[in-house]
Amino acid sequence: MNTSFNKNGFHILNNIYTHEEIETIIHLIESSEKSNTNFRKDKELFAIRAILKEIPKLKNHIFNKNLIKIIEEIGNNTYFVIKSIYFDKPKTSNWVVPYHQDLTINLSEKIETDKFINWTKKNEQITVQPPTPILENIFTIRIHLDNTTVENGAVKVIPKSHKKGIIQLTDHEINKNKEYICDVPKGGVMLMKPLTLHASTRTTNNQRRRVIHIEFSNIILDNGLKWNEYLAF
Repeated sequence: MNTSFNKNGFHILNNIYTHEEIETIIHLIESSEKSNTNFRKDKELFAIRAILKEIPKLKNHIFNKNLIKIIEEIGNNTYFVIKSIYFDKPKTSNWVVPYHQDLTINLSEKIETDKFINWTKKNEQITVQPPTPILENIFTIRIHLDNTTVENGAVKVIPKSHKKGIIQLTDHEINKNKEYICDVPKGGVMLMKPLTLHASTRTTNNQRRRVIHIEFSNIILDNGLKWNEYLAF
């Protein structure tokens, strides 16, 4: 697994969760809808930022023995959660996410620090682009609560693009011949490095695409900076 993940910048693993485990996770999410700024719901998207903070009961169900084994294989038992978000792309969703890299992290407060750039604050959330080595240290696990195919907006990636650092490209410069569509069945997970170029398309089959996106790092930040969603497990 690690060889493929490090080489290509992504990796798919099936059957990480049982049907019963996924249904329990879905029930906890759907019974915990709130109306604060971390919850966004409209006809195009339902999202919950900091979902592991908002719904603490999820932790014991998400971090089953299979997921913990994956994390330990990647990070030698040193990694912790730095970000968690839930996406529900509804049946009628018609938006496209163009190719991009995930270049920002969430921090608890703004402290001007060398090489930390593009600070923003929106809905009480502070984000910043950190130095490239921090981005290279992070990995993402996307937990799929539905069968995901190109018809309901599966993620597309450009394999090995994470090795090129931060890429300043327009869409027409991306080699679509190298594109890989990440079909992931319900209960499977997709591993991804933030610098891997990725995108998604419109939903065309009237099927939902619910995903829990969790980012991990083992870096303790300097200069008083703190991860906003730090969570050990």
